Amino acid sequence: MTDRVAPHNGAMRKPSPRPSLRRLFITGVLTLLPIWLTWVVVKFVFVLLSDTSRPLIGPLLATLAEVNPRALGWLIEPWVQTAIALFATLAVILMSGVMARVVVGQTVLRWFEGLVKRIPLASTIYGSARQLLDILQTKPDGTQRVVLIDFPHTEMKSVGFVTRVMREHGTGRELAAVYVPTTPNPTSGYLEIVPVEKMTPTDWTVDQAMSFIISGGAVSPDSIPFAPPPRGEHPAP
Repeated sequence: MTDRVAPHNGAMRKPSPRPSLRRLFITGVLTLLPIWLTWVVVKFVFVLLSDTSRPLIGPLLATLAEVNPRALGWLIEPWVQTAIALFATLAVILMSGVMARVVVGQTVLRWFEGLVKRIPLASTIYGSARQLLDILQTKPDGTQRVVLIDFPHTEMKSVGFVTRVMREHGTGRELAAVYVPTTPNPTSGYLEIVPVEKMTPTDWTVDQAMSFIISGGAVSPDSIPFAPPPRGEHPAP
């Protein structure tokens, strides 16, 4: 009977060291953080949409439950009211999108905008938000919509959206108003006025830039520009 010889592949492998508690903690945090952020955003949107229709849906469901408590008593359950309110709000949003594409809906929308313009504070908020959304859907003349700018200092870049191109008083130099959103909430950010020649243009779409910002840079292309183009060269619009 011969003894079995274990195969020899050179040096014996050293057992992998046990991860420390600190490394395990960091790994756990990095694993749970995306799930937690997703839950926070979904919960915020869910509650926001359901609360919009709840003042109307709640009394209506309560009335229906009183008509036939045995068959319709489940309508007064909180989760049922929340779900129905959510679907009602989504239906109103989708219906608004459909109405905005037909003549009758456009007429109603213009009437509503005319009504809002008569309210001092509301007209400022609505007009600014409407212009920003319209601007982000189009590309400015001569510049890319999504750019990189030196922010907060020259050795760092931030993703920004060009909202307007202006002229410097006296010199005529082109200046751009650039909105720099924050991560992971792009609804807040900074407004910077940057010389056009100092911006680094990109070929990103607004959706790609938003994915990059919300994901904290995890969703990004393999390569991006960093330095502005040489003076005198303008990117194709």
